[in-house]
Amino acid sequence: MVTIMILLQGKCGLSKCISVYLTAMAVADLMCLVFDVILFELHGIYYPDSFLDYTAICGMNFFLIFTSVECSVWLTVAFTFGRYVTISCQNLRTQYCTEKTVKVVIATIWGLSILENIPRYFVSEPQLITDNIVWFCIVKVSLYTEPVWITYLWIDIVFLTFIPFLLVLLCNGLTIKHILLTSRIRKALRGSDNDSELENRKKSIVLLLLISANFILLWMVILIHFICAQITEVEFLQTNHSNPFAILEQAGHMLQDLSSCTNNIIYVASQAKFREDLKMLFKYPLTLFLKVRK
Repeated sequence: MVTIMILLQGKCGLSKCISVYLTAMAVADLMCLVFDVILFELHGIYYPDSFLDYTAICGMNFFLIFTSVECSVWLTVAFTFGRYVTISCQNLRTQYCTEKTVKVVIATIWGLSILENIPRYFVSEPQLITDNIVWFCIVKVSLYTEPVWITYLWIDIVFLTFIPFLLVLLCNGLTIKHILLTSRIRKALRGSDNDSELENRKKSIVLLLLISANFILLWMVILIHFICAQITEVEFLQTNHSNPFAILEQAGHMLQDLSSCTNNIIYVASQAKFREDLKMLFKYPLTLFLKVRK
């Protein structure tokens, strides 16, 4: 929420396009925290047997969880591609890197994510019926047997992990290649190692490598679990937490939630002006308190 507030002020020294992308990413990440961490993971510990356990509501929550996660992933991919276009494609930059185009891309990602995850609502069925009220959600057995559901799950995992992996690696790899090439040319022309521009480009390379590694490593566990579930008789959402596959699934979901947050933090916190605004935001209550005391 703090990230969204600072970005909306437009004082971070970022272009309008980058600010719009980062704000959209922050909103998607916030939705991941609300629907997955708070309404799904924590409510079972602190608010068991609440209205959130009605089958219709927990089914809707599944839909919102996967929609927000998919938006977070594809907004990261879109932003990575935008950075590649900005740095490496001078002719395409004037057409793609506009506020209108960015908003269209973001709206398209949200729309496609919603449509693609509608079947998620129908994946679960009631676990318990009490006084004509259906409680809790369990995964349908047909999810593992019917070809339609198996195909849907494979399509989902391909578009949620494999393709984003490849696109992030490809865009960042091409961007790094372009930076190294232009840096080599600049160094040859200037004939000096003391160049602030070269130092900035080195920092950009480290940032891009960090983002690629972070995205892939944090999604690797849940991808391994999904593949195991497809080639063995392992079930999703197991409640027996002594089962190794249940532990693997829970660890994968934890790292997946973490991935929804870290990319935005890496992108935004790397901006010096953002850090200054963040410091000012935290200092403001203390400053106000000291003024009141005087």
